[in-house]
Amino acid sequence: MSARRKREWFDDDSFWQDLYPFMFPEQRFASTAEQIEKILALTKPDGKAALDLCCGPGRCSIALAQAGFTITGVDRTDFLLDKARARARDANMKVEWVQMDMRDFVREDAFDLVLSMFTSFGYFDDKGEDLLVLRNVFSSLRSGGVCLIDVMGKERLARIFQPTTSDVLPDGTMLVQRHEILDDWTRVRNEWILFRKGRAKSFRFHHTIYSGQELRDRMTQVGFTDVRLYGNLDGDNYGPDAHRLIAVARKTVG
Repeated sequence: MSARRKREWFDDDSFWQDLYPFMFPEQRFASTAEQIEKILALTKPDGKAALDLCCGPGRCSIALAQAGFTITGVDRTDFLLDKARARARDANMKVEWVQMDMRDFVREDAFDLVLSMFTSFGYFDDKGEDLLVLRNVFSSLRSGGVCLIDVMGKERLARIFQPTTSDVLPDGTMLVQRHEILDDWTRVRNEWILFRKGRAKSFRFHHTIYSGQELRDRMTQVGFTDVRLYGNLDGDNYGPDAHRLIAVARKTVG
């Protein structure tokens, strides 16, 4: 049973509903099959059982199912899981969808591959709960299993940081994003203001930001070995030109 916890920003379902067109445009789905090919080349899982943690609308889950994997997609948001179910039906793909907080989901020795994509790691007010998630992932992997985490790395963010950015959809809906670094460069606080049909709606959220070394240290702390860092899904080195922080780590027992 899930522990009773205080409400945090990601518990507001309207955040996911109202901002969905900006976070999950169709072109993001169109590139998923190619991304999954790259992910499998980086991770080389020994088997075909995979967990998509914070699966959202099922982008990676469905592509992995199409690649022959048995997939479990976990997310806490009913709205996003409804999107995932509909897309899986349209693709005629079978996926196990689980509505659960990632701090609570553990399935011992069940998976050969675990994915955490699209900066879905580091949400919590209590930074120690990131370690809880990593322990859950480690426990859920079989011996020899592999985990891939994809986030915006601190090094990249420091290079491209802008206090304010904006984006406009074809229908004229505008999203203004305001960003602030705080807590000694360990968190980013965001305000996203949605302007639609003459009305404005504001959402505030934050998450922890990790450098390559910080993420490696936390993965090693929970038992992962052979933690490798990449700057993109092509497998380029995590260096000054990195676009993402991709951490790939294995569970080696015995």
